Amino acid sequence: MNNHLPADSIEAVTRGLASAGYIASKQIATAVYLAERIEKPILVEGPAGVGKTELAKALAAWRGLKMIRMQCYEGLDEAKALYEWKYAKQLLYTQILKDKLGEVLGGADTLAAALGKLHDFGDVFFSKEFVEPRPLLQALEQEKGCVLLVDEIDKSDAEFESLLLEILSDYQVSIPELGTVAAIVKPTVILTSNGERDLSDALKRRCLHLHIGFPEQRLEERIVESRVPGISETLRRQIVGFINQVRALDLKKLPSVSETIDWARVLVLLQSSELDHETVKDTLNVLLKYEADIETTLPQVTSFVAKAGRQGVFG
Repeated sequence: MNNHLPADSIEAVTRGLASAGYIASKQIATAVYLAERIEKPILVEGPAGVGKTELAKALAAWRGLKMIRMQCYEGLDEAKALYEWKYAKQLLYTQILKDKLGEVLGGADTLAAALGKLHDFGDVFFSKEFVEPRPLLQALEQEKGCVLLVDEIDKSDAEFESLLLEILSDYQVSIPELGTVAAIVKPTVILTSNGERDLSDALKRRCLHLHIGFPEQRLEERIVESRVPGISETLRRQIVGFINQVRALDLKKLPSVSETIDWARVLVLLQSSELDHETVKDTLNVLLKYEADIETTLPQVTSFVAKAGRQGVFG
């Protein structure tokens, strides 16, 4: 398959993402398939650590495309997201022009003629040679296309959303001094949100919506198998079974898939063949990020390990 053509089926997307190490649910694969076919961005929402950013990385790796990441934050503006002028270069050009002023104005017999010549040079100051492209403009200028990741858009201001609307609708942007810059090849756009604030209806209308939550047990086991080489089936099943029980507790931060993978790697490193009470207690800080959550979980460890152990044996 030509990696730059849309996949011919949802199953092809699943296989392609898997080849890049991303085990996708059918819902995720369907969203990617549709986004490529109808050329719409995907707005991926869900808790931190469930694979939203990794989806963009895997898609770029599978397609053999450059991934351009726009990390959002409060106060993000046009100069950091779209473009800014190379002021130092403009200043150097001004100095050169000043030094060569006599040559520039040579042959100009009247004030009007001299001003006309200076005006021609003045236009160069705001030409493409003096533009420093930022991630959004870079994405439009990629000759082979790219995957544009607009990460954690919920951390940016509402004003930044307005800046995005033209790009998400028409894959082009207007720069007052240069006019309209259209995409050479339309990028595949993925926006992620952790739900820190509500996004505008205008932004949502321009995107396909995908929510990635905690995966069901079988899928999470496959993810661990893919990302943690050498882990036994029994330990893999017990780890995911234990974590699913922890997620049912009232915690400040529930363990996500990224914590599942980290914990599995730690247990393999410790040469654990199965979960046991003491090892779980000693490594719970890998799984849980707040001391209060650890204290809430500790009294449940024995029963959770026992139940996960039964799952590891009987499946």
